[in-house]
Amino acid sequence: EVAKRDPRVRVLQRVGRRGLSSAAIEGILASSAPFCAVIDGDLQHDEKLLAKMLQTIKDEDLDVVSGSRYVEGGGLGDWQASRARISKLATRLSQAVLHADLTDPMSGFFMIRRSAFEKRMHDLSGIGFKILLDIFASSKEPLRYRELPYEFRTRQAGESKLDSQAAWEYFMLLLDKLIGHIVPVRFVAFTLVGGVGVVIHMFTVWLMLNHSDYEFTIAQTTATLIAMTSNFAMNNVLTYRDMRLRGWGWVKGWISFTLACSVGALGNIGIATYIFAQDTTWVLASLSGIVVGAVWNYAVTSVYTWSKPKAA
Repeated sequence: EVAKRDPRVRVLQRVGRRGLSSAAIEGILASSAPFCAVIDGDLQHDEKLLAKMLQTIKDEDLDVVSGSRYVEGGGLGDWQASRARISKLATRLSQAVLHADLTDPMSGFFMIRRSAFEKRMHDLSGIGFKILLDIFASSKEPLRYRELPYEFRTRQAGESKLDSQAAWEYFMLLLDKLIGHIVPVRFVAFTLVGGVGVVIHMFTVWLMLNHSDYEFTIAQTTATLIAMTSNFAMNNVLTYRDMRLRGWGWVKGWISFTLACSVGALGNIGIATYIFAQDTTWVLASLSGIVVGAVWNYAVTSVYTWSKPKAA
């Protein structure tokens, strides 16, 4: 409604794409302004600080000016002690990938010089919701920055992002910055989910063999279907959260995932059997089969199950 009345306001509608960081990246790229500000829409940040941010970034020739809750004059408002501890822990963990001594890299309130952003945009992960951390962690050379204090206000809109899925996305962002240049972080997440699936599979077989009269073949088949379904559900929520399938898309995705993993299982067995026949230890043969199956499953499902929407 505001955009209809005021030509200075633009609304970017994203179809088939989710994630706060990626939304911020698209918003900055859609603007032609020499300085761009990011501020959460929950009204917890002091929007009156924007004018000072702009003045500071110009006068001191900086790349970034961010709001901080942890410098003198800043504060967490009415946050619960447990949430404050989690935030400080996340801040400490971020030091593993940061290239600056930021007191509040988790801040969702900052201003950046366009030229500085464009220089780093191709290295951004776009994972989760901590775009400021992503920018600093993606910088191959130091950013000129300054932090301004602000007091966190009570949430007026939206919901808190502090949940288990948000923690997972934060972990994936850190992991991507640490090893993303070696192996895709989605593959790491896919493999971790697969490890959970192995536990579910083994537990199901044990349960059916030891607490019922089912034959091994039936137990193994049932466990395989349960593990595949759990892996699909977890990958849909965690690994591919930004492309999450819903409704009939979920059903069709499950079918394609199951078919792909069935072929991967055959490849797993075939490779492992061949390597074992070459007088190799069963451990190496089994691991080789697992790696081949995992790579196949990831490659195929990333294309056919969780494919990005095509441009019109």
